[in-house]
Formats: sequence, C-alpha cells, structure tokens
Amino acid sequence: MPAYDLIVAGAGIVGAACALAAAEEGLRVAVVEPGPIGGGATAAGMGHLVAMDESPAEFALARYSLPWWEAWAEEAAAEFRRCGTLWVADDETGMVSLQARFARFAAADVACERLDAAALREAEPELAHDLAGGLRVPGDAVVYPPQVTRLMLDRVNARGGALLHRRKVVALENGGARLDDGTRLAGPVLVACGCDTPALLPELAIRPRRGHLVVTDRYPDWLHHQVVETGYAASAHGDADESVACNVQPRPGGQLLVGSSREYGRTGNAVSMSLLARMLRRCFRFLPGLARCKALRAWTGFRPATSDGLPCIGAVPSRRNVWVAAGHEGLGVTTAPGTARLFVDLLLGRAPRLDPAPYAPLRGMT
Repeated sequence: MPAYDLIVAGAGIVGAACALAAAEEGLRVAVVEPGPIGGGATAAGMGHLVAMDESPAEFALARYSLPWWEAWAEEAAAEFRRCGTLWVADDETGMVSLQARFARFAAADVACERLDAAALREAEPELAHDLAGGLRVPGDAVVYPPQVTRLMLDRVNARGGALLHRRKVVALENGGARLDDGTRLAGPVLVACGCDTPALLPELAIRPRRGHLVVTDRYPDWLHHQVVETGYAASAHGDADESVACNVQPRPGGQLLVGSSREYGRTGNAVSMSLLARMLRRCFRFLPGLARCKALRAWTGFRPATSDGLPCIGAVPSRRNVWVAAGHEGLGVTTAPGTARLFVDLLLGRAPRLDPAPYAPLRGMT
C-alpha cells in the first residue's frame, strides 16, 4: 500500500493550495482528482480576490489569504491583475451599507476610498448616472483560477508529489483512502472535493448552490474595476432559493465576465433563461451600456455552501486522520492560500496564526 504524508482528495484551487503548502513543508503529497484539474467551482467562478467582510471570520480569512496572492503577481500564466473593486450603491440604504464597510476596512487597515456620485462617474463612466455613491478598494485583484491550480500542482510535482489523475477517492478507511480502481493509499486524508465532499463526509452539511455567468466579446478599457453592488453580500449569504446581484469583471484580455446568480435545489447544468434574464437586468441597472455588449457564452457552476457561509477547515471529529477543507461557497479562490496555511498548521500541530474555531467542521451544522 503506497504511503504518503498527505492524500488530498480534490484538485480544485483549495485542494491544490493545501497540497502545495504541505509540499513546501517537506511532506510527501498525493493529489487524487477524477475530473479536469481546476474543474468544478474553480473553473466556473470569476477569480475575484476580494476582501469580503460580511462576518468577522470571513473577513479574517480573506485578509489572511490576500497577501499570499502577491507571490503570483509576476506569474504571467496566472493572469493576475490588480483592477480593484468598486462597491456601488443605488440608494441611501446602499450608502449606509457602504459606510459600514468603510468603517470595517478602515479599522482593519484595508486601503479604501469613499466616492460620491460625481467621483463614481469619473472612476467608471459606464456606470448609471443616478447611483448614490461607491467605495473603491484598490488592492483587490483577479486571477484565472484553473491555470493557477495547474501551476500549484506543477510545484507540488516538482517537490516530489504525485498526481493521480482520473482516479477518485471512493472511501475513507483504515487511516487512508480507497480509490475507484481498488488502489489503497495510506496516510492522512484531506477531503477538498467541494460540492462532492458529503459523498465522503455525509456528516457535513455542505450543499451545492448553482450560479450563472456570462462572458462577452472583447471591449478593451470599457470597464476598469470589478463592479459589485452593495446587495451582492445579501445575495451571497442569504438563504433564498433564488437571488441575483450585479457583479461585473473586466478580464485582462478585454472581455467582461458578468454575474451573479444563486440557486438552491438545482441539479443540472442547463442555463435557466428566466434567471439569467433577471441577473442581466440587475446588471443593466448599474451598467446600462452592458446591454449593448455582445455575449459569447453563458454557463452554470456549483458552489459548495454551508448554512453560516463559512468553510469547514480542520480535523473531522470521530474520523482517524481525516481532514476537510471545503464549503467556501463563492470565496474559495480568495481564501485558498489562507485555508492552506491554516490547515497545514493544524496538521503539523502548530499554533495557527488564525483562530480555527469559526471554521470547525462540525460547528453545529450536522
């Protein structure tokens, strides 16, 4: 039975980041992935590196993670671009939300700038002219997650790791893992399978949440910031069966990535034309000229969601040598590096720099 210091089930960006952090500590790592590298939620998302702050624990994990992304800024294949985030409000309620966000960012030394309606139009001329104001966070960035995932696994391989591609962990047993071809691997197992995590760990209350995205033709310099409405947080953290919010990103090649929607209770990949239309109408409210842009493709993906909006990171109680890093919903790309460092510290028995308690796998979610 081949033995490893760590077996990672799942080669999305969270699993790859955890594998790389472990390999950098000198551990012998095996990564098992049945589908495309960087597939699943990693391939379906926007790649936004954002200081999200809807709860103290979410903010802490995002802030802990973001500095680690600086190491990828010079890696051309990562498509790292510091476009910044422009949070926009369309009414006074939104402005109250922005003021609260500004206060939280200022208290945490996150650079940000309040913009009145006139300054907002100057920052992004394509924005609707009747918006109330905005908040610019210049340090936020974007990357191309599938490619970063591949680069991470290349570095794992360079440190002696193994990638068992087109193989699947089907059972956790005897201090190791059994694969779909009958192979048994010995060693601690990290389950980082996103929406598929409950297949191996049914005690975790992680469920899939579907989202839609649209990509347009190339419109260089049409948009300069990632534009996110203040209502995005309510959509992302709410429990409604369906919700939409404006979230539009300028890609490095000039295309626009347009979102977002959230749905519970959906199992297929088919695009919902009614929900897609609702999502686009919401985006047109903030960026009216977007309606004149040519859409090239629309698709759906699934985010692994938990009831409190926080990921599960740590050892799984009552399981021997079984760990989990899953349930990041739409923040898995941003928080992958911080998740990896927190996990490796716990694995190696070190005191982590980040309090692990809010992310405990069985924090009342069974």
